[in-house]
This record gives sequence, structure tokens and C-alpha cells, in this order.
Amino acid sequence: MSRMASKITLHIVLIAGAFLMFVPFLWMFDTALKTFEESMLTPPKLLPDVIQWSNFVEVFVKTDYIRYYFNTIAVALSKTVGQLFFCSLAAFAFATMSFPGKNTLFFIILSNMMVPSQIVIIPTFVLMKEFGWLDSYNALIVPGLASAFGIFLLRQFFLSIPRELGEAAQIDGSSYFRIYWSLYLPLSRSGLTALAIFVLIASWNDFIWPLILTNSDEMRVLSLAVASFVGEFSTEYPLMMAAAFMALLPLVVLFLLLQRFFIEGIALTGMKS
Repeated sequence: MSRMASKITLHIVLIAGAFLMFVPFLWMFDTALKTFEESMLTPPKLLPDVIQWSNFVEVFVKTDYIRYYFNTIAVALSKTVGQLFFCSLAAFAFATMSFPGKNTLFFIILSNMMVPSQIVIIPTFVLMKEFGWLDSYNALIVPGLASAFGIFLLRQFFLSIPRELGEAAQIDGSSYFRIYWSLYLPLSRSGLTALAIFVLIASWNDFIWPLILTNSDEMRVLSLAVASFVGEFSTEYPLMMAAAFMALLPLVVLFLLLQRFFIEGIALTGMKS
């Protein structure tokens, strides 16, 4: 009986926690359906008198939201594919090969995870300017094609694969790239999916880097579209929340579809060193 009571208590706590996490999303959607006057009321009004579906249409009228969506998808997918390829190549080398300075080089790569991204913004900006890449897809994509976290994550997955499989493939005459492509990648689908989710979410929500690197309206992304409704003297909260809801929706759907891989990625990153 006590076991049943503990299970019920646990589920009640989990449901309450899930509800608390979901409240901000409900409030965002609720605000997106209000008029500007209703969104400014104190104390806040729970439900609008008349649902303002027109706020979602107004977002497309006041901004080039479709273009922002295209830019965000292009940048996020390019970064994701790039990191899956380049990080997996580096991780394969660190996990399976022996070469001078391997541990030192891996330590240097890991040390980059301790450096705040804000520190390298100015040097990277200067580098992009020297390349002539400002306000272009190159500036938004190329610096994010590899990461220390991606190398570390995939290395942990590759270390969990028995080395005997790779050695057997080598004896059969397979090259390193063939072993990497035909053996290690198919056996690490959970890790690759987890990294893809991490990179996609980070790129989708990125704000500072696109803000610094882009000048023209044609190169803006969704995070900047949401911020564009913050004015000097007032903020159009219903429109901002409508834009934020539409920007967030694909990520929520993606997580619901791939949450098993997301959880596996978190659980397995520290399984072997």
C-alpha cells in the first residue's frame, strides 16, 4: 500500500511540475489572442473578451516573417548537418585512432567549452569582416559548423562501440572512412540525433550572433523578428507573443517526436571516458 502511495505522490508531483512548466506557453498563447489594451491591464486579464486571431496575420503584415522563417530554417539545418559531419569525423579520430598529442589536443578542445561564447564574438566578427562575409549566410553558418560539445558528445558514443568491430573491418580491408561511415555512424544514431536536436535548438534560438552579423532585413532570423516588436516607448506584446508562438511551435513538435533520442543523448554522454 505504501508503494502505491509513493507512486501516486510521485505522479502528482510530476504532473504539478509539468503544469508549472507549461503555464508560460499558455500565457504566451493567451496574450497573443488579446488586444494591446487587454495585454497591458493590471492585474492581468486571464482571457480576452474577443479572440484576436488577426494578431497572427498582423505579424506577417508588419514583418517579412516568411523570409525570417526561411533564413532560420536554412541556417539551422546547415549548422546541424555540418556539425553532424565534422564533429563525427573528429570524434571518430579521438575514439578509435592513436596519434601523437591526441590527449593534449582533446583537452584543448574540451577547454573551449569553458570559454563563454561572448568572449570570442569580437575576434570572430573581425574575422568575418576580413573575409567579406558580413550580412551573409556564410557568417551565420560557417562559425557554427563544428563545436567542442559535439565532438565530446559523439566521442562518448563511439567509445561505447566495441573496438573489435572496427578491427575486424580493418582486417577485411575496410578503410578508416568506410569503418566510420558504414559501421560507427549507423550504430550511433541516438547520439547523432541528440546532437542534431541540441544544435538545431541552439541555432533556432540564437539571437546575439545574427544581431551582430546582419544589417539587411533580408538576412534577419526569427529571434530578431520577435524582438522587432519591442519599441522605444512601448512593446506590442500581443504581436510579439504571436510571433514567438509561431517561432516556438516547430521546436515543440520536434521535441515531442524525438524526445526519446533527446533523453538518451543526455543519459549517455557520460557513460564512458
